[in-house]
Amino acid sequence: MTVSEIIADLKENREEIREVVFVGCGGSLAAMYPAKYLLESEASNLRVGYFSSNEFVHATPKYIGETTLVIATSHQGTTPETVEAARVASSRGAAVTSIAFKPDSLLSEAGDYWLVYEYGPEASVSESKAALVMKIAFELLKVFENYEKAPLVESSFEKLDVLVSKAKALVKRRAEEFAKDYKDEKNIYVMGSGSSYGAAYAYSICILMEMQWINSSSIHTGEFFHGPFEIVDYETPFILLLSEGRTRNLDERALRFLEKYARRFVVLDAKELGINLIDDSIVEFFNPLVFSNVLSVYSEELALERNHPLSRRRYMWKVEY
Repeated sequence: MTVSEIIADLKENREEIREVVFVGCGGSLAAMYPAKYLLESEASNLRVGYFSSNEFVHATPKYIGETTLVIATSHQGTTPETVEAARVASSRGAAVTSIAFKPDSLLSEAGDYWLVYEYGPEASVSESKAALVMKIAFELLKVFENYEKAPLVESSFEKLDVLVSKAKALVKRRAEEFAKDYKDEKNIYVMGSGSSYGAAYAYSICILMEMQWINSSSIHTGEFFHGPFEIVDYETPFILLLSEGRTRNLDERALRFLEKYARRFVVLDAKELGINLIDDSIVEFFNPLVFSNVLSVYSEELALERNHPLSRRRYMWKVEY
C-alpha cells in the first residue's frame, strides 16, 4: 500500500484517530522526530507520542487503543524491542504501520500496514525513512484536519533530491577539511533546534558515538544557555545545525555566543544549503531531511581520515545485550 492508501483506509475503517505515536530505537527513532515535530506544530486535534521502543513495551501509555495509530520503524525490521512494541500496540487495539528497509520482516508481520523505504547511495531522499514518515504525518493532516498547506507538500518533496545533491556538492571540500581538523577529537557536541534536533541527536549517537567511538551529546539550542554553554572554550568542538524557519533565532543566538567564546565549531546553514527552494510556510519541517543527508558527507570523510569505517562495531551485533 502507499501512504495515501493507508491513511484513506484508516479514515474509512476506524471511527476516528485521536493519537499518533512514533516508536523506534536509535537512528530509527530519530528519523521520526521531524514528523513528531510537524504534528505537534500543525495538528489541532491529534495527540502525539514519541517513545523509545523498550520504554513503550514496559511503560505503555494508558491511552493506547482503538483510536491510536502507532508508527513503528526499524532498519532491518528485526529490532526486538520495536517488534515487541508493535505487538503490544496491536494487542491494545491500535492500528500499527510498520516501516523498514526490507519488505518482509518480523516488524511487517506485527503491523496492520507496512511500508518500505529506500536506502543506500542510489536511494531517493524523498523516499528515505525520515521522508516516508513525514509523508504519513502530512497525509494525516490532510485527511483528518483538512490541512490548508497540503498543496505545497508534494512539490516540496519533488525538489528534495536536487536540493540535497547540490548541498552535498557544496560541502564536499568543507567536509574534507573538517575530517582533517577534527579527526583526533575525543568529544564533539552537536546542536540544533526545531525539527532539526532529531538530526543533531542522530548524528551524535549514531555517527559519532556508535560508528566513530567519539564521545558526544546533542544539545538543543533552546537549552544551550541553561547549562551547556558553561563548557564552551577555545578547545571544545561543536557542530551547529542552523535551521530555517521559526526556531532559527534560537540557533543564531547560540552561534553568536560560539563566535565570541569558541574557536572550534562548524556551522551548517540550511539557508546556504538551498532549503529556500521549499515554501516558507513549511520550510522548517524539511530542515532535517537536508541536514541528515549533508552530514553523511562529513561522516564519510571523517571515517576515511580516521581510518575507522562506519561499519566498525565493538559490541553491536557481536555480544549479548
